[in-house]
Amino acid sequence: MAGENQTQVTEFMLLGFSHGQPFLFILFLAIYMVTLLGNLAILAIVSLDPHLHNPMYFFLSHLSCLDICYSSVTVPKILANALRSQATISYCGCLAQMFFLMGCAGAECALLAVMAYDRYAAICQPLHYVHTMSRSVCMAAAAGCWLWGMLDSAMHTLLASKLSFCGAAHLQHIFCDAPPLLRAACSNTHPTEVALHVASVFVGLSPFLFVIISYLRILAAVIGMPVAAGRHKAFSTCSTHLLVVTLYFVTANLNYNRPSTGYSPVADMLVSALYCIVTPMLNPLIYSLRNQEVRGALQKALRGWGAWGT
Repeated sequence: MAGENQTQVTEFMLLGFSHGQPFLFILFLAIYMVTLLGNLAILAIVSLDPHLHNPMYFFLSHLSCLDICYSSVTVPKILANALRSQATISYCGCLAQMFFLMGCAGAECALLAVMAYDRYAAICQPLHYVHTMSRSVCMAAAAGCWLWGMLDSAMHTLLASKLSFCGAAHLQHIFCDAPPLLRAACSNTHPTEVALHVASVFVGLSPFLFVIISYLRILAAVIGMPVAAGRHKAFSTCSTHLLVVTLYFVTANLNYNRPSTGYSPVADMLVSALYCIVTPMLNPLIYSLRNQEVRGALQKALRGWGAWGT
């Protein structure tokens, strides 16, 4: 089909919206506001409370930054399209949205692996922890996560820019991402599909396996702790991170490695929404509700603001 009936695409129609939908606007606006307020609160608490100036919360602040970026890449455009009679996105805007979305995805995969190693170093190698996770090491690791995600995203975006589209360019989705673009293309998508699956192994599966190995070693160390209070604190801290990791990697894997047969556009949109819209909203809630130190810092900050207001 190469070269036949191909058109120069200037914009895509997003078929996830049938027409103006005020309910979707209200729903996504509420999710976006909770995401922004929750993650900004985490950033403020980590910055203002000296007790949280350690590697674990340094990486948590970067996770919050990523979650804000995740939502800001997709949700504002979704809000605009939810009130329009015809949902569209420009070709360049689509590629830009895909680039930043996949960049955040790759960076978060790497960051969650680094956070797992931080917990492993803190629990299994406490005597060397200060040196192992020094400030310079933490800054280099965080920068490496962001760079890793952007380089991976640049490769996928470059390959996507080579795709051709025949006739009307329709995407069965509510935002731009690699899977719906591949389904809409009429040119050879094999190189892009191979790159996507290879990246899923190195960018997604490898960090996930690293996280699992780290937690298996943490579990062995925690079980051997003689003091019950120490075991409880270690389990409490690690269970929070493990909950975030499981939620993120499961939805990410479903989003980028869906089976080629039995494809359902509705299911695909729901998985994508969970992956890059709902998860960023849940992360700060999980950390604030299940992490005693964050809850304590938040209560202290609220008391301080209340006293200042009076």
